[in-house]
Amino acid sequence: MSKKVVVIGAGYTGLVAALRLAQAGNSVTILERGMIAGGLASEFTVEGASLERAYHHLFKTDTSIINLANELGIGDKLTWHDSSVALYYGNKLYPFKGPVDLLRFTPLTLINRIRAGLVVLFLQRTNNWKSLQKVSAYDWMLKAAGKQVTAVIWEPLLRGKFNKYYNKVSMAWLWARVHIRAQSREAGGEKLGYFEGGFQVFTDALLKELKALSVPIKTGIEISAISSLPSGKVKIIQSAKTETFDACVATTPSHVFAKLVESNKTLKPAYLQQLQSIDYLGARLLVFSSDQDLSPYYWHNINDIELPFLVFINHTKLIDAANYGGKNIYYIATYVPHDDELFTCSDEQLEAAWFKGIKQIFPDFSAKKVHEKHYFRFANAQHIVDTNYVSKIPAHKTPLSNVYLANFSQIYPEDRGTNFAVRDGEAIAKLIK
Repeated sequence: MSKKVVVIGAGYTGLVAALRLAQAGNSVTILERGMIAGGLASEFTVEGASLERAYHHLFKTDTSIINLANELGIGDKLTWHDSSVALYYGNKLYPFKGPVDLLRFTPLTLINRIRAGLVVLFLQRTNNWKSLQKVSAYDWMLKAAGKQVTAVIWEPLLRGKFNKYYNKVSMAWLWARVHIRAQSREAGGEKLGYFEGGFQVFTDALLKELKALSVPIKTGIEISAISSLPSGKVKIIQSAKTETFDACVATTPSHVFAKLVESNKTLKPAYLQQLQSIDYLGARLLVFSSDQDLSPYYWHNINDIELPFLVFINHTKLIDAANYGGKNIYYIATYVPHDDELFTCSDEQLEAAWFKGIKQIFPDFSAKKVHEKHYFRFANAQHIVDTNYVSKIPAHKTPLSNVYLANFSQIYPEDRGTNFAVRDGEAIAKLIK
């Protein structure tokens, strides 16, 4: 029996859920607060080419999005490239791609290099992640890898990713990062996937299929409330009108969903508290193009906690600069609390701090050779996966009749990403069908 379904949010989770529901014969409408679809993978133009507002790539293990790309007829647009990684520590950049680089990493003593490698090997090979849930990654690493390894490698990573929450994050989260990454490696090293023309190629393929299925995507829509009616219908209150549906899929952050449903008297306070218990960090990004080729590496982990950013990405060491008129394309990014100065400051202030940091890493860097600059700010970019996180994860099926929730805070123990957005979009559609 066909249902009339509303999907709130046009990120990949919402788009994929809508696709599967429409393919099953349901009448689906997508409502998006912003003006474009695609979420964090949505495009802007740099040097005349499409690029994601937040950096993206795929691993070989990302089978959900790879399979969907093949289904949509764009599998041949997904190309695989050699990865290259460096680590900045102690005013020096070190290659950091595998075991040989680790053995040459002189900031650690030889015995601690070996210890660090054994710990990573253990995490790569163990499948018992549930035993790691209740201990923090920081404490686990102190015990397993020791003080020096933790201080040089793991603490900067945790601080950069989770800021003031760095010593609260569950070891299960860090296990997933190490374990899944290891599964994507091949004999010749790690390969990373990217769509020719950018991830907008994948977004456009989704949008094309949704259009063929007569699924409208209404942008600029502000939702003020979601109500479950005694009849089982779902009422969606918008700024301009009210509509009724048979089912609703909300892909908003959990605390935003809590505000949308709090007027429902049938909801227990404990459920709303659960939704509100998940903390989020914001993200700031700067994308710039330049004539300068600053580094031979694609990914740079910044393990100097005094520098004001987590990662520096040389995008054109993964994708040929010829795609961007011969210019080199760089991302700088960090995760910070919403009241942090790096989140609230102006673009100009952020640029000044970050360009100073780049100058420290790459002394030859010249701001005068920067061609284009693009700034982005995302309010709910990273959730805090603490040692009690398993009790905070809300179910996809909410206590409200025919109302479902699907967002990246429900991805566990893996971290959020496009592959899991596709996977969960498909899962939520199955629940409704």
